[in-house]
Amino acid sequence: MRVLLVDGFPMVRAALTGLIEQHFAGAQVQGVDSVAAARAALSQAVPRLVLLDLRVDGGFELLQQLHREHLLLPVVVISGSDETEDALQAIGAGAMGYVPERSDLNTLVQALHLVLAGGTYVPPLRPRVDEAPEPVVAATAAPQDWAGLPLTPRQKHVLHLLTQGLSNKLIARELGVSVETVKDHVAAVLKALGANSRTQAVLIATQKMR
Repeated sequence: MRVLLVDGFPMVRAALTGLIEQHFAGAQVQGVDSVAAARAALSQAVPRLVLLDLRVDGGFELLQQLHREHLLLPVVVISGSDETEDALQAIGAGAMGYVPERSDLNTLVQALHLVLAGGTYVPPLRPRVDEAPEPVVAATAAPQDWAGLPLTPRQKHVLHLLTQGLSNKLIARELGVSVETVKDHVAAVLKALGANSRTQAVLIATQKMR
């Protein structure tokens, strides 16, 4: 498995490289410190996973480019921010996961496994200063917590399963329906919430419920 790691700090690249090689058998990590180097690496071969620090100059533009040109390539953003707005921006640009740097190593490893399995990772995010101080933990939200959202009971159940990072296939198995039916439910959830992706839908729903 090839992993492209884009981070401007050599020590961070070394630490993340060691972590990935330890927890993902056969992983080959290519670490680069600039967007230009990342684009050069992508022109040679498309990796299985991209880890991207948006603080790299041009990092957000690279994220948007990856989403346009490699739609199925999972990108996990490693960020120094745990603000909901920053996560929404990254997810809206195409990231499949958003991991604040404050996260522990086990959380990062679990997030990468989840994304590689076709799921999405939404971390607990810090509320804005004008909101209640309770942290948001999307992954533990129960279906009844979505009562105030403009969704049918089945769509709320689907949304709840999305918060757990389940793929369409696993959601279909959980609900006892076809994958095509799940796709229809997910599309309806995205439309109702005005979201562009599954992860963005979870974040938007979480915001509305606070």
